[in-house]
Amino acid sequence: MTSAVLDLPGGSLTLIRPGTDDPSLRAWSAADELLLQEAYSHLSAKPDSRVLIVDDQYGALTLGLSCFAPDAVADSAQLGPALALNAAFNPQCPTPTQVFSWLQPPVGAYDLILLKIPREADYLAWLLRWGNGALRQNGLILAAGMIKHLPARSVDVFAKAVEVQSAGRAVKKARLITCSRGEASLDGWPGNWKGYELENSGMRVNAMPAVFAREKLDIGTRLLLPHIKPALQSCCPGARVLDLACGNGVLGLSALAVRADVEVTFSDVSSQAVLSARSNVQAAFSHAKALFLHADGVAREGGPFERILLNPPFHEGGVVGDHIALRLFEQAAQNLSESGRLLMVGNRHLGYHKSLRRFFPEVRQLDANPKFVVFEAWR
Repeated sequence: MTSAVLDLPGGSLTLIRPGTDDPSLRAWSAADELLLQEAYSHLSAKPDSRVLIVDDQYGALTLGLSCFAPDAVADSAQLGPALALNAAFNPQCPTPTQVFSWLQPPVGAYDLILLKIPREADYLAWLLRWGNGALRQNGLILAAGMIKHLPARSVDVFAKAVEVQSAGRAVKKARLITCSRGEASLDGWPGNWKGYELENSGMRVNAMPAVFAREKLDIGTRLLLPHIKPALQSCCPGARVLDLACGNGVLGLSALAVRADVEVTFSDVSSQAVLSARSNVQAAFSHAKALFLHADGVAREGGPFERILLNPPFHEGGVVGDHIALRLFEQAAQNLSESGRLLMVGNRHLGYHKSLRRFFPEVRQLDANPKFVVFEAWR
């Protein structure tokens, strides 16, 4: 991992982006720089302001504003470990003892909220409405993002949720939007949950706004679903199954539908995904033995597993590739039982048959279509 130096109004930070050795991939963006500059300008006049940072990615914002003792909340479980890693390179920065998530959000009123604008319009709308409820009457929301990653409807999303005071000019392909509190709230907002009926199951699968494919079954998962039943037939009662990168939990739910006697762990890097999977399991299988973990990959809790079900993400923070899948394959191999099997689906063009063989002696193709391939792998 390669470090780089971020210059701040109040000094500098040495930062590392975990999981990559590519020096072109920094641990911050121009959007972070805009937020830090504007926040310092605001806080220099009001240093006692209560500050909240939403969806910092690798700690640039939280460490950069550490002298103002900000709270931090993030949907992603990546922030905690990344913040701890980068704090070690910056001992001059006091770090928060807790990173909140949407499983346990912060409570209270803030004078200033810094928000990294997400790619998903619904999640942006959710965040702004939540922010209205967390902002003091005269407080401000500073929101910034890279222009190429802004949601297509972002102008309308802001207009419907908050009072936009200014939209700054583009700087290094990033834009900053300054907002005051609006009247929109999450109470009764129809965008809180969206979902679909899972074919031939009688189940409805709902999800919160930050969750992948929340309004319809994605085509990769559709190809994988018929293979879950035969994969579980030889499992003993009480066998441990992991729905890794679970999203709304559709794979684990399908496992419970065919084998109510297994124990399923639902794990995802997104706290809203974990909340969604938990809600769906409670609705469809209230007496099932199920665990829910907010973790970046396979958590230390659990394992070994008899079956691991996986549809791996292929993008992270705008970077597309197989780096996430490779890490999940390695962790899956380390957390399978002696007779365990990984069942996964992936994009055909990413060549997962080669990647899997780096970690599994045995790999078998079960199914394929022009875009996706289903594999079974074991040790």
